[in-house]
Amino acid sequence: MASDKTILIIGASRGIGLGLVEQFLAQGWQVTATTRGTPVQNSSAHWLALDITDPASQHYFIEQLADQRFAAIVINAGIYGPAEQRVDQATDAQLNQLFLTNSFAPVRLAQRLLPYLASHSGVLAFTSSQMASLTENPAAEMPLYAASKAALNMLVRALHPAAQQAGITLLSLHPGWVQTDMGGEKAPVSVEQSSTGLKQVIISAASKGGHHYLDYQGQTLEW
Repeated sequence: MASDKTILIIGASRGIGLGLVEQFLAQGWQVTATTRGTPVQNSSAHWLALDITDPASQHYFIEQLADQRFAAIVINAGIYGPAEQRVDQATDAQLNQLFLTNSFAPVRLAQRLLPYLASHSGVLAFTSSQMASLTENPAAEMPLYAASKAALNMLVRALHPAAQQAGITLLSLHPGWVQTDMGGEKAPVSVEQSSTGLKQVIISAASKGGHHYLDYQGQTLEW
């Protein structure tokens, strides 16, 4: 990874995002992190406000970055969507919010953030899901959530020409079934386990190029 050891983590006030903040700080990285609410107390990260679904918020956030360059950017956005994961029972508003948050807004933001990554070594990572794969999720569990993450994977792939030209590596990452507000207390993977693994996957991806679909243990997933 680039010697300046700087990372931007989008959506970091809790769960996996906050876990990543703590992991990279512990490794001596300079961390810039975003939250829609109050910044985390007693953290040496630099916190900025951002609602990725709000164009005005995105614009103001980008202005605050000025001329910074990051070795890595992680876009950690995700909501479960409607409790009843059936397209015939979800409202248009619920579906629009799900795909805006999980698919469209992260990639819109990423397109604006590409110039802020270190050229020839930068890593742009997205929190996706194993659920997004037809191969890895043959029973179509959590279909609405899974579909939104599958859309994210495809839109990230569409970034590949621009990323390749800049020498940037793209990652679609499955954090595991994690003990977060979304994953629940019965999930088998702790936030610490997931964020520790993801940190290593991100660091190891520098200068590799291409677009990779990996889990938090670095295992390649089938699209």
